[in-house]
Amino acid sequence: MNALSLALTALVALCTAFAALYLVASRINNYGIVDIAWSYAFGALAIFYALAGPGWVGRRALIAALAVAWSVRLGTHLWIRVMAHHPIEDGRYQQLRHDWAANFTVKMVGFFQMQAASVVMLGVAFLIASLNPTPHLHPLEIAGTLLWFVALGGEALADAQLAVFKGDPANRGQVCAIGLWRLSRHPNYFFEWLVWVAFFFFALASPGGWLAVIGPASILFLLLRVTGIPMTEAQTLRTKGDAYRRYQQTTSAFVPWFPKNQ
Repeated sequence: MNALSLALTALVALCTAFAALYLVASRINNYGIVDIAWSYAFGALAIFYALAGPGWVGRRALIAALAVAWSVRLGTHLWIRVMAHHPIEDGRYQQLRHDWAANFTVKMVGFFQMQAASVVMLGVAFLIASLNPTPHLHPLEIAGTLLWFVALGGEALADAQLAVFKGDPANRGQVCAIGLWRLSRHPNYFFEWLVWVAFFFFALASPGGWLAVIGPASILFLLLRVTGIPMTEAQTLRTKGDAYRRYQQTTSAFVPWFPKNQ
């Protein structure tokens, strides 16, 4: 199969799967499960490309392994978080219910389909790498792999630190400002973006690899301007008020950096 056939096959399969997922979400009345599915879908996509792609088997196996490990870690983390609060829905989706109240069903169906399409679009790095027949790894692929380890470790550490903080009843209603969260208001988002930078570096070693820039570029835009920081901070301000406003004044929003003195 060529690149277009692989991508179209993946798109049809994922759109079908996310349509079915919408029915499940509406049945259990919790649309937050789409975040879980979105995360796991990248692993499935990478496995499909690795099995069907015509490139060197070593490269296909490596990019699939990196994608699956990241996908499973993030998806499982989100599964635990979403299910811990079920049937109470994540605040972002509660807000969407309010914002889309006039035409909620149609907009949410479209939202689920957009999630499916975004997996194929962002997963172009996996596709490009799986097409490359060169029978050895390029230094860019090695660099991308090393950066991936740093990024995944940072993301996992940020999630663990936040979980420990929230797990202490004494911290109820307080703002997490420990560890990486002292250096960034969203270290998990920063390292998540860095994972996509790593995938981009990996893809750059293959013909047409520059197209994979759509991954880190899109993720950065979403995190900074759309569903990441803006929605998360709006929700946190509603629940933690002035304490979070003070945190905003002293702590970098995205890139970990030294806190400002007040």
